[in-house]
Amino acid sequence: MRMKPSYVVVLVIVLVVTAYIVVRPFLGGGKSDGKATAATPAATNALPLVQVTLTPESEHPYLVSLRGRTEATRTVSVRAETSGVVAQTPVLQGSFVRAGTVLCRLAVDARQASLDMAKANYKSKQLQMQASANLAAKGFRSPTQVLSDQANLDSAQASVRQAEVALAQVNIRAPFAGVFDHRDAEIGAYLSPGQSCGSVIELDPLLIVGDLPETETGKVRVGATATARLVSGESISGRVRFVARDADPATRTYRVEITVPNPGSKVRSGLSADIQIDAGVGPAHLAPTSALVLDSAGRQGVRYALADNTVAFSPVTVLEETPQGLWIAGLHGPTRIITQGQSYVSEGQKVRVSAR
Repeated sequence: MRMKPSYVVVLVIVLVVTAYIVVRPFLGGGKSDGKATAATPAATNALPLVQVTLTPESEHPYLVSLRGRTEATRTVSVRAETSGVVAQTPVLQGSFVRAGTVLCRLAVDARQASLDMAKANYKSKQLQMQASANLAAKGFRSPTQVLSDQANLDSAQASVRQAEVALAQVNIRAPFAGVFDHRDAEIGAYLSPGQSCGSVIELDPLLIVGDLPETETGKVRVGATATARLVSGESISGRVRFVARDADPATRTYRVEITVPNPGSKVRSGLSADIQIDAGVGPAHLAPTSALVLDSAGRQGVRYALADNTVAFSPVTVLEETPQGLWIAGLHGPTRIITQGQSYVSEGQKVRVSAR
């Protein structure tokens, strides 16, 4: 049976296509592999290019930084112990005073007369006691009468002491060496017991106080060295004397007190200060300031390249800012920190690395 010409054409086409498929791997396979190999460098070149700096791990002092202010070690309002009119104010406001210096003197009034009367009565009782003792020695005075005269003598002596104290109380004195910082009473003012003559502050040693965040409380110890830079540019150094155990309910911070020498009371109370407290030594890395970025959670840190050129992120703490860069804590071992392109890549992404 003869086949139709159209069937013959179709059969020939099928045979040719089948033969081509069978023979193609032996004729053109090398060219196909070459194309696949050539595609690999193209895919590599498509990865983002970043620049990294290999930063070794170093030992660096840990510093706790906070804002604070200077304070007087002691501030006392010196008050009257008796009532009277202010007769003298021998010390100028703002003057340095020694312990016991008279700050205000009240009018003596009848206090001196009361003392003179008490002394005269005491002298009379002394003579009476001597006469009683002589009579008792001769048998003309009973022991009971002698004891009564002795009691009268002791009472007169107590009255003298009471009058002396009342007279001394007209002098309102400084309780310790310091600065007579503020006067509350002038000549002619009437002071009742408990009313203030003025305030005395002690500025040597001086206190530097600050509010420690709760995240830093475990790093600061009593006795640690500290440095404060004042608004005037002057730096003063001392040691931590107190770290509060209870937080301020409003700010959730802990009060820290640092004592520093202040010869001549040159540094005033109430000055703002930048405080740095020594918190020991630990591992740290030196990184450029521009390397710091924020992750999706808002944490401050750096991005770095792993051994397989995958991007990773680590939150860090800035320990110190220097002209060479930032000392940061939070990384471990030598790290390839991304210094250019870090803002355009994300964690887990492959990159091409160019060493600085």
